[in-house]
Amino acid sequence: MTPRAEYPRPDFKRKDYINLNGEWDFAYDDNDVGISTGWFNSQCDRFDQTITVPFTYLCQLSGINCQDFHDIVWYRKVVSITRKADKRVILHFGAIDYVSNVWVNGQLVSIHEGGNTPIEVDITDALIDGDNQTIVVRAFDDSFDFEIPRGKQFWKRTSEGIFYTRTVGIWQTVWMEEVSELHLTHSKVTANLDDRDVCFELEFSQKNAIVDVEISLNGQKLTTDTMASYNGKVKSRIWLDSSISLDWNHQESWAWSPEKPVLFDVTYTVKELDSKRVCDKVEGYFAFRKVDIVDGEIMLNNRPYYIKFLLDQGYFKKSLLTAPDDQAFVDDILNAKKMGFNGVRKHQKVEDPRYLYWADKLGFLVWGECPSSYEYSDKAVTRHQSEWGEIIRRDYNHPCIIAWVPINESWGVHEILERKDEQAHSLALYYQIKSLDQTRFVISNDGWTHTKSDIITIHDYTNDREKLIDTYKDIPSIINSFPGNRPLFAKGYEYDGAPFVVSEFGGISYRADDTEGWGYTTAEYEEDFLKAYEGVITSLLKSRFVKGFVYTQLTDVEQEINGLMTYDRVFKVAPEKILQINNGIKN
Repeated sequence: MTPRAEYPRPDFKRKDYINLNGEWDFAYDDNDVGISTGWFNSQCDRFDQTITVPFTYLCQLSGINCQDFHDIVWYRKVVSITRKADKRVILHFGAIDYVSNVWVNGQLVSIHEGGNTPIEVDITDALIDGDNQTIVVRAFDDSFDFEIPRGKQFWKRTSEGIFYTRTVGIWQTVWMEEVSELHLTHSKVTANLDDRDVCFELEFSQKNAIVDVEISLNGQKLTTDTMASYNGKVKSRIWLDSSISLDWNHQESWAWSPEKPVLFDVTYTVKELDSKRVCDKVEGYFAFRKVDIVDGEIMLNNRPYYIKFLLDQGYFKKSLLTAPDDQAFVDDILNAKKMGFNGVRKHQKVEDPRYLYWADKLGFLVWGECPSSYEYSDKAVTRHQSEWGEIIRRDYNHPCIIAWVPINESWGVHEILERKDEQAHSLALYYQIKSLDQTRFVISNDGWTHTKSDIITIHDYTNDREKLIDTYKDIPSIINSFPGNRPLFAKGYEYDGAPFVVSEFGGISYRADDTEGWGYTTAEYEEDFLKAYEGVITSLLKSRFVKGFVYTQLTDVEQEINGLMTYDRVFKVAPEKILQINNGIKN
């Protein structure tokens, strides 16, 4: 059975595709001789192992499960596809950590840097006569390069503290599509809740094209608009007004929220400009979802909304950063909702598009976060800025995402309190993201030492109930709280009325299986745990200045046992008991 066989990009979906997950030839290249000695050639005999893609060699589901350092790895697979005169063949990699080279039949077709974002390459001109085509991938991830956005991936062989087993190589789905010479290459969809219109920004493989954009809801066609492109792009707005029979007076019937995730389907039918011949058909979706801040309140669809999030590392026991199957995404979301949470902060991970799809479909909010580097340098700055552009291009259309977090706890900007260049980097990321995406919040430096942030976030693992109540009793107390023994703002920056969210807290360790580990505080028995959990939750709920929280965390991860579930996704206490405590939150 092919692992992770589902369509990997459900917000931009074609009917036919070829999934290339499964068994690949595999080899370590510890001496970095692969390129100079031609491992990319089809006849190379240096591939001495097999691996199950898309799982990294460091995990169990890869079939290798080796934790030794092998920073350069090679993959090879022979696939069956024949070049057709009127078709192009697009090869996709969901993500390869960190630098990748790709050859097809010995011809270099791609070089990509960035371990969290997709690679898409037209390989048509590299195909040879016949059915069998050889794909070779070289992946390089320097475990000791602290200028790489690596997040929780540890530079030592064995994980410890807050750091976990690293990932090297292919870790998301590999797949191919056959498309016509004229096809849709990208869609950016912005739905305006207040004006009830939708802006489509579309890109094509050729300059001249016509596209029919059909919008439907629950299987019922609402409208179709035809747009023409003469420069390979089109930007057009469709008004869903009184001509469409929706009850616009009752927002619940058409606006997206965790309580009612309404998705509008959209079908793009691409045609030649002159002949009107159909060349491509792509299916996607969008939602009317608005986030805003009004008078210090976080607003969802123009109504105050309290953030009830979990910190989620997105790690799995047998497969690390790669989910073992699609159901694992569904289970994580539904389990969190069972406990009364309405979203997650994906911590130091750019999550798989399949997770975001299920969050869209099931109704679950997400704060998106790119892994941090550990050192500040020109190279680190460039890498972050490049990858953020690719992240937003990939994930812009997902309504579940309501915030972006470019920096966490001053990682990679350790002197941001006083250094102007590090402060400028924080500001640059804030405004870069805002320039690409005006539909979401941006938190400049999650936890403390903020520059410009739409939400002021605080990491506070204090377990003393009375101390927490005293800290969050008023705005001066919050501003002077020194989370993590650090000031809340960098020098030269001050509070501007933004809402406060305690975006990491709790972290109560409760050992429910045979896992040895740690937490920020410890509970020995279920009764102790529930008492401690209720203490930290109710302390924040008493504050009228705190507009939400992110509890640490959804599951245990390796040596951390501060999850509400074990690493195997087993509830430590009945979810309804957590739900009952969380139900004290006013929404």
